[in-house]
Amino acid sequence: MIPGIRNGLQARREAVDGELRRLLPAGPSSLHEAVRYAVLSGGKRFRPLLLLCAGEGFGADGAELLPFGCAVELIHNYSLVHDDLPSMDNDDFRRGLPSCHKAYGEAVALLAGDGLLNLAFEVMADAPAPGGRPDRKERAIREIGRASGSRGMILGQWMDICIPAADMTAAVFEEIMRLKTGALITAAVKAGAILAGASDPALEALEEYGRHVGQAFQIRDDIMDAGAGAGKKASGPNCVHFYGREESVRSLREHVEAAAAALRRVPCAIPELECLASDLALR
Repeated sequence: MIPGIRNGLQARREAVDGELRRLLPAGPSSLHEAVRYAVLSGGKRFRPLLLLCAGEGFGADGAELLPFGCAVELIHNYSLVHDDLPSMDNDDFRRGLPSCHKAYGEAVALLAGDGLLNLAFEVMADAPAPGGRPDRKERAIREIGRASGSRGMILGQWMDICIPAADMTAAVFEEIMRLKTGALITAAVKAGAILAGASDPALEALEEYGRHVGQAFQIRDDIMDAGAGAGKKASGPNCVHFYGREESVRSLREHVEAAAAALRRVPCAIPELECLASDLALR
């Protein structure tokens, strides 16, 4: 990655982290402790970076985009808290630390996830409309809400835990990845561009970019999880277990290349998005 682009992405990460610390409620209750623990214990901030870079690429002010990027990150972290619960993926660790429910108990973790989801929409509702365009703000919120709801990310999680292994065809597995991981990633890219007033053809290209980046992101995680061996719990279908490592690596490369091709149809150069996609390829 070009040093200037790397530095720019790091500056955006730091801005997101600072704003998240400001937005998250603080107090003596274990609920608010759990909320902050879930969000501030690490994370790539990949989704807010996609939103910020897409919006800035089309000329929007990064400071005006920041609340929306933070909201997407709050939604992502709510999903992780819930996914880790024993009734879902049943993971004891997240980012090298005990999962939220292991640190605070299942009931508090469940409520912490609920709180993060509600806070995300509160943050977006309170945020000024970038460029003074409330219509774009409304459209972006709708995009994020649909992608994170029962027709998007939540549906993917349901499929992941409820579809029997005997019914797990390649098409079903691809759909799970597209919804559970890819839906919010795609929405983040599109929302940033929507807030900046991108044209419909540009949004279509970015949607294709987001779909391929979402697939690549999940495949790369699966390859790395499979390489972790016995230290990682098996929780739902995994790309490497389904296709094998060699085919998974090939598929990852194809999705990264397809994301770059989609990005070339965007009328303005956004090298940060190209770098975020290319960095998913295994070195």
